[in-house]
Amino acid sequence: MTVVSQQEADISACLELLIVEDDPALRSYLASALADRGYQVSMAGDRAEAVSMISDVSAPALILLDLGLPPAPSAMSEGLAVLDECLARAPATKVIVLTGQDESAAAHEAVRRGAFDFLVKPARIPDILAALKRASLFLREEARMAAAGEARVQVTARLQEGPKEVAAAAEEQLLRRALAESGYNVAEAARRLGLAREHVYYYLNKYGIRRPG
Repeated sequence: MTVVSQQEADISACLELLIVEDDPALRSYLASALADRGYQVSMAGDRAEAVSMISDVSAPALILLDLGLPPAPSAMSEGLAVLDECLARAPATKVIVLTGQDESAAAHEAVRRGAFDFLVKPARIPDILAALKRASLFLREEARMAAAGEARVQVTARLQEGPKEVAAAAEEQLLRRALAESGYNVAEAARRLGLAREHVYYYLNKYGIRRPG
């Protein structure tokens, strides 16, 4: 029987966790171990299945993502595509990447694209739990910030692109976050951003943003 501390239970309580892993045995093992710690676990075995679970406005708070997914399990492309799709649709989601690929290259690319943390396979359960705990604490503090009318925006930009491109990336991410947090209710997103609804529609068109569905 797994003994869960009160601190672990408080941190993981009600947090939805999506495990994206193509190995059925490992996926089930991780799901069982993490469900025992209080996480509400769902599972996916490939990109299509994972994306279908993050397309809804109620995306999981946490994702444990294996970069090596079919049809290219020996490469990082499928896992990185899941990472990109997730953060585009649910910017507040914390993605913890697992990989057995080239550690340095995978870490660089995953962090550059916005992953919260990075673990090398085979990762021990205590290490995964520690990463999830850190991510959960960030989620809690960002929720407090949101309640106070603040938003944490993370942008990775190439210096040669210049300040206008960086500003546009931050602008888009802020808009996506407000939309996600308001359930894609344009009026509510406009209120949160202090904009007229017409301006929100302008930015939706500018960045090609569509409600997930």
